[in-house]
Amino acid sequence: MVSPRGFLIAPLIFIPLIVTLFSHSPFPFNPTLSASFWSERVEIWSLQRLYEWRPCDWWRQGHPVALPVKSNGYLRVDCYGGLNQMRRDFCDGVGIARLLNATLVLPKFEVAAYWNESSGFEDVFDVDYFIKQMNGFIDVVKELPPELASKEPVRVDCSKRKGAFDYIETALPSLLEHHYISITPAMSQRRDRYPLYGKAALCQACYNALRLTSALEKKGTELLNAIPKPFLALHLRFEPDMVAYSQCEYSGLSPTSMQAIEAARIDRKPWTGEQARIWRNRGKCPLTPRETATILQSLALPPNTNIYLAAGDGLMEVEGLTSTYSNVFTKATLLSNEDFENMHGNSKAALDYFVSINSDAYIATYFGNMDKMVAAMRAMKGSWKTLFLSRRAFAALSSQGLEGKSLMEALWKVHRDDFVMGVGSALPDCFCEFKL
Repeated sequence: MVSPRGFLIAPLIFIPLIVTLFSHSPFPFNPTLSASFWSERVEIWSLQRLYEWRPCDWWRQGHPVALPVKSNGYLRVDCYGGLNQMRRDFCDGVGIARLLNATLVLPKFEVAAYWNESSGFEDVFDVDYFIKQMNGFIDVVKELPPELASKEPVRVDCSKRKGAFDYIETALPSLLEHHYISITPAMSQRRDRYPLYGKAALCQACYNALRLTSALEKKGTELLNAIPKPFLALHLRFEPDMVAYSQCEYSGLSPTSMQAIEAARIDRKPWTGEQARIWRNRGKCPLTPRETATILQSLALPPNTNIYLAAGDGLMEVEGLTSTYSNVFTKATLLSNEDFENMHGNSKAALDYFVSINSDAYIATYFGNMDKMVAAMRAMKGSWKTLFLSRRAFAALSSQGLEGKSLMEALWKVHRDDFVMGVGSALPDCFCEFKL
């Protein structure tokens, strides 16, 4: 039974579960740990799931609506931020271009402000493969016709445009008048309002047509082969700018971390008093590496688990994780110094993405663009060992005074139910919930 639900499933009240165990755990068992610890719970991946996410049949097996004979003009998507944010914006832009019956020009990646570099779309993704895969869904060109090639596109403000009619009313007149426009899609798109042909173009672009360049895939494969197997890819977010942006305060951090956070705060002062408690209990505060290690222990992941740390530069307090889980690997430790130092920020992010979608298991401590993209691509591949850690549950349970064994047991129940019921995947409209 398939239902086309693509965003967050409402939190579920705990229900009794019949647990079926597989004969072998995907990670090595450590007999030196407390016998009572292992006898009271089983590893999270051993649970029998009730639901999973799969690509919807209407998209994968359906036939796209034939493209109109004549295009209304050319559209370029201007993308800003980190790699996965730009990828998200570009995917939305493809859907919008199809709504407007526009021919898609290769996107412009504005990375200078984010990475202080100049890498473009073609430095990360295989352009020819993208064009081939989009055939029948939307027309894509590498170059503009001579009469437009020397011109900059007319910029159309789409900051408040989210649904199909918004773009048709606002962007289409400019496209028809100028024949070449550029847009940046609004952050919260209403894809549910798109006609199926618009959704199909978006889904095809995002999950079937965007493949890394052969050079990046080769480097990613080398990185993947260097990691001991089996392994867990852990996306851990605890950089100074992330913590500063969250407006959360933490106790017990090193002076170096505190100074880095203060330097990044600028005018985003942390919440205090009751507001700070409410904010944290709403799940707004990033998990520290030590808190992450506590949750991983509650999931019965042994301390000798191989972990690939998918994280950006500047990750703080990492010893809070490595003091419990010592088999931790990163790009910096596995790549040669020359490779790592000469690599663009987008390339580093692409390698983390490649390793994460191909890992034996994936756990995210946040809920950002990379996590949503990785979860979707793992669903495409049928890799179901994917889990988002609950910041809200950790904060709420800790604020109740739970600690030690009681806290671990409570965290286990929350994440057990989420994993079994498929909660938290936050997959877009391209995926459907499937009852097992």
